[in-house]
Amino acid sequence: MSPATRSVTVLPGDGIGPEVVEAALAIIEATGVAIEFERHEAGEKAFKKGIETGVPQDTIDSVERTRVVLKGPLETPIGFGNRSANVTLRTLFETYGNIRPVRELPGVQTPFTGRKLDIVLVRENIEDLYAGIEYMQTPGVAESLKLISREGCEKIVKLAFAFAVAEDRHRVHCATKSNIMKLSEGLLQHTFEEFAPQFPAIEAKHILIDNCAHQLAMRPEQFDVIVTTNMNGDILSDLTSGLTGGLGFAPSANIGNDVAIFEAVHGSAPDIAGKNKANPTALVLSAAMMLRHIGEGKAATNVEQAVLVTLEGGIRTGDMAGISQPASTTDFTKAVIANLGQRSRLIPPREYRKIQMPVQQKGVRVVKAASRSVVGVDIYLESEMEPDKLAQNLQSAVRLKSVRLQMITNRGAIVFPTTDRQVSLVDHFRCRFVPAVENAELSDADIITLLQQVGGAHRWMHIEKLQQFDGAPAFSKSQVS
Repeated sequence: MSPATRSVTVLPGDGIGPEVVEAALAIIEATGVAIEFERHEAGEKAFKKGIETGVPQDTIDSVERTRVVLKGPLETPIGFGNRSANVTLRTLFETYGNIRPVRELPGVQTPFTGRKLDIVLVRENIEDLYAGIEYMQTPGVAESLKLISREGCEKIVKLAFAFAVAEDRHRVHCATKSNIMKLSEGLLQHTFEEFAPQFPAIEAKHILIDNCAHQLAMRPEQFDVIVTTNMNGDILSDLTSGLTGGLGFAPSANIGNDVAIFEAVHGSAPDIAGKNKANPTALVLSAAMMLRHIGEGKAATNVEQAVLVTLEGGIRTGDMAGISQPASTTDFTKAVIANLGQRSRLIPPREYRKIQMPVQQKGVRVVKAASRSVVGVDIYLESEMEPDKLAQNLQSAVRLKSVRLQMITNRGAIVFPTTDRQVSLVDHFRCRFVPAVENAELSDADIITLLQQVGGAHRWMHIEKLQQFDGAPAFSKSQVS
């Protein structure tokens, strides 16, 4: 390998992965760029070998060397204890930003054809529900922890604005469900609103995620860049790809400070694997994003334009509507290679600048509070008692005079003190204890004693301190608090 040759880790993936990856590699090689590909394994084969993460150590070692990955779709076991290999890679190398562009493509007919859609979704990529922290709290009640950090919000917000600047885009929407999840989703909204004034040339708007989905179905051309949380971004990015032809045309980049992973949005499509039918467009466009990332901008533009020229020429794979004689994967690939160097009649090349990545934080990030206090505790317990009887039992069991039982909820609804609201009960209760004296605090010693006394009568599984930071409640309040 010459000193000028760049190494890239290649993960062929599962299902149609090897076919579309080989198509992309053939096109890259035809551009003449000096890249050496290190092929490694991840996904289904690794799981079958007993590797719980789906990512072997030699694959990790390769990524640490090359810092750039081109990967096919990886299959994830459903309903078992194995982690997603995709999530493992994103988390291990902290590729915190997922960039998913979609645009109208020539000859790909959709209900939105002619509206010149050109949208980029920037999704936070390692936090939120995808962190995979789940527990069965009782045999019939599952818990999933949604963790959103100020650090994660700052990174993804800065990346969204940096991407908008790099591509000369003029509007960024922040999509959250902060009207319901005021603390977790609200943290992204507040961070977005704090940093938006640093980019006066870009119009910044907050939008509720459900309204965003509605507007994407009604008037998608109003959107330019959308930044959102991990789960919301996963859903919205599939929606946006559907506007412009489907997952077969949707590329993506997973961006971090050290490592970048480029992949198609679509899955492994095992039903057509090995049949030379797969549409390689998404993976080829992902490869173009990779080329631009490593400084091969001319080659990246040539690949993108060759794909557009191929589509304009009427060459289609079988997943495109209304095709009587679809091209095979290899035929489509050969056509793109033949069109390298040509330019689309309909969509001119875009001007790109290098993305100015946010400065990486070192050490443990701490958001400081001038004052903090513990003003209560929620204890989650398992019981078959009716709420009123459970309350009486707890009040008898708890002999600590400094606390009182404030409320009990079941499946999110208040069931003590008694209300007129009806709810189907399960054996999972949240019991909120607060200081018996108003404006007092609970010490750790109080909480430990309280837990011992509750535990003497009931099986508990989880506690949460109710804290105040700088005098403001840092927990969800109830109708009676």
